[in-house]
Amino acid sequence: MRFFVAHLAFSLSVIAALVFSTDAAAQEVEQAMIKQGLVDVQKIDPTILVELKYSTTDNFVGKDVYGDLTRAYMQPMAAKKLASASQYLQSKHPDLRLLVYDAARPRSAQWNLWNALPNMTENERQKYVADPRKGSIHNYGCAVDLTVATKDGKPLDMGTKYDFFGELAYPSRENELLKAGKLTQKQIDNRQILRTAMRQGGFSPIEFEWWHFNALSREKAKMAFRIVD
Repeated sequence: MRFFVAHLAFSLSVIAALVFSTDAAAQEVEQAMIKQGLVDVQKIDPTILVELKYSTTDNFVGKDVYGDLTRAYMQPMAAKKLASASQYLQSKHPDLRLLVYDAARPRSAQWNLWNALPNMTENERQKYVADPRKGSIHNYGCAVDLTVATKDGKPLDMGTKYDFFGELAYPSRENELLKAGKLTQKQIDNRQILRTAMRQGGFSPIEFEWWHFNALSREKAKMAFRIVD
């Protein structure tokens, strides 16, 4: 019995140490973001939903890239724009919410994503993952990946999953894809709900990903902020 109690106490101490170490790692990343002035978007607008895909295995890498970082951080001006987009969405669609998949991204994670696409040419890779040497707008805390979901977090059908690499995800090809029967009108309408809300908030979409929006251009972000390492 004494051996069992001692063994149990040792096991619990190991578990506690592991929890502490992973929490400490997450806190280190978050503290670095906070130190650079970034804010938790849910503290600006608690109705925004967050599911950081790179903190799960449900992403194109197939593994957890962020560890225990589960909060979405952005520059204050970008977070305020996101809150404005959220308010607009709810004014038009009270039962819908913004669901954030990615926000500020450390450059170390940018290298992991960049290196996960070794079979593409450099030009092809840059359609989907910015060159870490130049820095992604995510690295400055001025970009967000997201979708629209119900209040309980069920994403609307956008025609592809998040991080789908191919023309089905291209906003620029939607009319053509609709005519070809590769996207439905409902899927495009759902994307339009997202784009309209984000534009109202002051964000700009991009050509190759329906989920990605920029609060600033890379040039302006570079002038105003430092990369999160």
